[in-house]
Amino acid sequence: MKKKFGWFLCALLMISAGICSADPQKNYDVVIYGGTCASITAAVQVKKMGKTVAVVSPDTHLGGLSSSGLGATDSGNRSVIGGLSREFYHRIWQYYQKKESWIQQEMPVKNGIPGQCGRGIDNETQTMWVFEPHAAEMVFEDFIKEYNIPVFRNEWLDREKGVVKKGTKILSIKTLSGKVFSGSMFLDTTYEGDLMAAAGVQYTVGRESNAMYNETLNGIQTKRAVSHQFLGFVDPYIVPGKPESGLLPYVFKNSGGQDGEADSKIQAYNLRLCITQIPENRVPITKPDHYDPLQYELFLRSIEAGQKHFFIHSRMPNHKTDSNNNNAFSSDLIGGNYEYPEASYEVRRAIYENHRQWCAGILWTLANNPRVPEKVRKEYQNWGLAKDEFTDNGNWPWQMYVREARRMISDFVVSERHLRLLDPTDRPIGLGSYNMDSHNAQRYVDYEMFGKPSVRNEGDIQINPGGPYPIDYGAILPKKDQAVNLLVPVCVSCSHIAFGSIRMEPVFMILGQSAAAAAVLSLEKGVVPQDLNYQDLQKRLLEDQQILSYTRKPKGIPAKSLPGIVIDSADAKITGEWKNGTTVDSYINEGYLHDCDQEKGKKSIEFSVKVPKPGKYECRLAYTPHSNRATNVPVEIRSGSKSRNVEVNQKKQPPIDNLWISLGSIEADDEIRIMIRNDQTKGHVIVDAVQIL
Repeated sequence: MKKKFGWFLCALLMISAGICSADPQKNYDVVIYGGTCASITAAVQVKKMGKTVAVVSPDTHLGGLSSSGLGATDSGNRSVIGGLSREFYHRIWQYYQKKESWIQQEMPVKNGIPGQCGRGIDNETQTMWVFEPHAAEMVFEDFIKEYNIPVFRNEWLDREKGVVKKGTKILSIKTLSGKVFSGSMFLDTTYEGDLMAAAGVQYTVGRESNAMYNETLNGIQTKRAVSHQFLGFVDPYIVPGKPESGLLPYVFKNSGGQDGEADSKIQAYNLRLCITQIPENRVPITKPDHYDPLQYELFLRSIEAGQKHFFIHSRMPNHKTDSNNNNAFSSDLIGGNYEYPEASYEVRRAIYENHRQWCAGILWTLANNPRVPEKVRKEYQNWGLAKDEFTDNGNWPWQMYVREARRMISDFVVSERHLRLLDPTDRPIGLGSYNMDSHNAQRYVDYEMFGKPSVRNEGDIQINPGGPYPIDYGAILPKKDQAVNLLVPVCVSCSHIAFGSIRMEPVFMILGQSAAAAAVLSLEKGVVPQDLNYQDLQKRLLEDQQILSYTRKPKGIPAKSLPGIVIDSADAKITGEWKNGTTVDSYINEGYLHDCDQEKGKKSIEFSVKVPKPGKYECRLAYTPHSNRATNVPVEIRSGSKSRNVEVNQKKQPPIDNLWISLGSIEADDEIRIMIRNDQTKGHVIVDAVQIL
């Protein structure tokens, strides 16, 4: 028992060391507001460059989501993660080399647990990318202790009167406890951007229109929202079939606009749950105090409509998980976070509690509701919270997963075009590489999919930008006429969809380190960060093992470069849940769709093509071949009363330009419809695009 909880006692000692006797009234070279992973790498960088620093953290526990349940690192291309970010994952690897830290690598294999924690271990590079929450916290605390960094915990910025400026220069910040922190440079490393906002820096919340930055994936997204989607008809009304009874909770009467239009909604939050099936370390999930069955009625209807998977249970060491949202209805409380970015601390705490109760309600419902299949109920009765994690918070994560809140608007706004390398990034300070990943932002009533009102999710985008991409220095700099000694490495200046990729914890650590280096160099050179010579910054970042460049070639073939009429799968009518894919090269536009080799007979994709004039047209289908593909994919081509059926073997390379297979020709007067289904197929069904010639 002593060994099992030894890490916790050690953590308490390190926390005590971090709450040092430093004077908050002292004038620091750099004051960092926030307790996230970016805060720690920034503070370490300042100390490595010989300057004084203070971390003013509203959180008691350091590390943000990295130490609050997000142990399955969203790393993307790990080769472009350098500097202190890579050092963190190296230290995680070192931690688990200790025999007592690694009880058993494998977990009991139960339903719904994909993969294994061994996937996140890279012994060749001595890094580890999966970890328990307490392990991450200990690594961050080690950084604090090793570099003797003063940390002031549970100190909340006075957002109304706590920022003192002289012109465009911040002189000091004050917390609600009355402590004042003066500094020459300031960093806002919070997920919310509270210091940035209180300092009068321009920002935005929500989704821009596609037109604003010439993007394709921003704004409202109904047609592209094919992942984490309801698998069949789900009645939206409290009393099924009766609109007068009202809509179920968190369901809107419509999508609020056309695809690509702006709105103020933000992608959903959840808690990254650390749960286990090991009895001696399991805390049972009890019915939440304020459990409202109506909140979970949509969940039960989704199960009745075919939902069989409920969480992504990524395995962590020692029989634990990082359990994340999955499929149509899960731990994401879609629509429950709209107030959060601008809300008071009190309201934010209430929103956190609502999300905690939501997650508890999901787990309790799965384990106890008789409308849940018995096999699933028995499975979830074996799950419980990890007893040795988050011990001062009832074993629930300290933080909610704030996927997106405020985003700065500066002179340089990173957009989808920068991620796709369509626009230049001249001053890189680090690289990102993860998918442009936006979780659903709303639920609404769709009146067309099934010919009657049905619930749909909206906003989910998971598109690979094509590979690693650079992030410009300008993304962390406020406009010069707003703040000249503030850098913002988390709520960076970027569009909603670009932030969907940038918002990953390894990238925040990279940007935190780069921001700190820029702050210190600006002090040494006697300039404001906006006027810092980039070559000086670049030289220092490279010395500190940051990775600033990567050579890649675009994978996607633009549809507009191809002859005939080409319709991408993103513009087709989708039934069932299809996943976006980019693994196999030579696809049209941004990627292809695949059925995950699941829910056979319940998924289809229909293309509708208007022909320019009556005549005979050849129809083609694009797919990416692979050994795991289906050999008997049914395709129906229809025009008016004429139709034909074809089966496609997707293991074979498409014979036309290694891209297309001909489906034959059909006489058409007005419109051609092409339907691809996954009926009775074995293997993955792939749909990329259709071409009409």
